[in-house]
Amino acid sequence: MKRARSRLIGWLLLACVGVFGATAAHAHPHVWITSASELIYAPDGSMTAVRHAWTFDDMFSTYALQGIESKTKGVYTHEELAPLAQTNVESLKEFAFFTFAKADGKKGRFLEPVDYFLEYKDGFLVLHFTLPLKTPIKTQELSLEIFDPTFFVDFKLADKDPVRLVGAPEGCKFGFQRPNDGAAGAQAMGEDNFLSGGNSNYGAMFANKITVMCP
Repeated sequence: MKRARSRLIGWLLLACVGVFGATAAHAHPHVWITSASELIYAPDGSMTAVRHAWTFDDMFSTYALQGIESKTKGVYTHEELAPLAQTNVESLKEFAFFTFAKADGKKGRFLEPVDYFLEYKDGFLVLHFTLPLKTPIKTQELSLEIFDPTFFVDFKLADKDPVRLVGAPEGCKFGFQRPNDGAAGAQAMGEDNFLSGGNSNYGAMFANKITVMCP
């Protein structure tokens, strides 16, 4: 587990160590992401994909952009950020894209992400990508959780429009639950505790939970 975590999202860990220095080994989380998600539905009423927009914290965004050339200072196009976006989505696969779906007691499986890109907006990097489901889900109740099992990355649902249903059948309603603030308790634990087998799913305590109910 330690070896896998040391590669977390490739450049992600390197950036965190550079930003937070020695204190990074004794504090969690290392990176903060604000998440907004769209659940995509087909005409037959089945959910086919999840479209994410993840906004990285300002300190991480600044560090990640180091070494990336742009034609206009302080402005980065999708094309200029394309290699960084590709590194992100390819590396996220190892961690199941931090996205976990379940319907009727069965886990939903996602395919490789599509339509991914990075944008730089108001000083923040925003990663956009769509996760198609391997098998579309058609059910009355669907649950979706967004979290990092080891709480290396802290996810927070956006204050405005954190969830949207796109093309859902009439009468479908959704709800969401934000985790309680566990930052203080998390910081009291060292890196080794988080990455040991006993705490490998510690981040589930801080999962953002989305539930969709359809008639």
